[in-house]
Amino acid sequence: MNVFKKILDSIFPEGYTCELCNREIFDGSRLCAECRDEVTFNNGHTCPVCGRRTASDCVCLECKELAPIYDRAVSALIYEKGVQRLILAFKEDRPYLKTWFAELMYAKCDFKAVDAVCYVPMTKRAEYKRGYNQSYLLAKELAKLLKLPLLKNALVKVKETSSQKSLTKREREVNLQSCFKADKSVVAGMSLIVVDDVLTTGSTANAISAELKKRGALKVYFVTVASVHYEKNEENNVIT
Repeated sequence: MNVFKKILDSIFPEGYTCELCNREIFDGSRLCAECRDEVTFNNGHTCPVCGRRTASDCVCLECKELAPIYDRAVSALIYEKGVQRLILAFKEDRPYLKTWFAELMYAKCDFKAVDAVCYVPMTKRAEYKRGYNQSYLLAKELAKLLKLPLLKNALVKVKETSSQKSLTKREREVNLQSCFKADKSVVAGMSLIVVDDVLTTGSTANAISAELKKRGALKVYFVTVASVHYEKNEENNVIT
């Protein structure tokens, strides 16, 4: 966090300035009226499997072509415009956004008979570099709201991976192979919510779900702050 940001936060504490433009606000909201137009809530039609925004409430073509390994996913926001900036800020220097994001995610959680909450892990090196695991922060807050136990050691990431951002879906899948390990003694026989910040192609969600189910988990649900609204590019299979 830079010095200017620290000074700004001391003058205008959390809840008194817009999270996107730092304009003063006095209505208790997180965003000013202008910036609210930059944040899209995922409240319209969604795929009942992956939870992404769709033209209707039918299963999307991607899920029809190849069903995800996870049982269902939901997200609170659409990953575009202001939402992208909010999540970047959360990952870089605003961990306090966990509370607001968890409240939005909680409103989407209508799963039945869930046993516990876990989260997408980082390697120790990556977590040390960032200072915290944003997915853990979200999961901790969401578990409190759901009144469910948080499993801190259910999953570990056992190897560093390349950035997923510029990779195709297939490249992401290869990048994540043998990346996660689940503790069978912790997850066997359980229905779990896994928390992450963003669902894009679903490669991470599938890799983790495959490992959890391999170790005996019964159901795996993914809950994220945001998910992409995408169209398939037929040339390179990139989700945008």
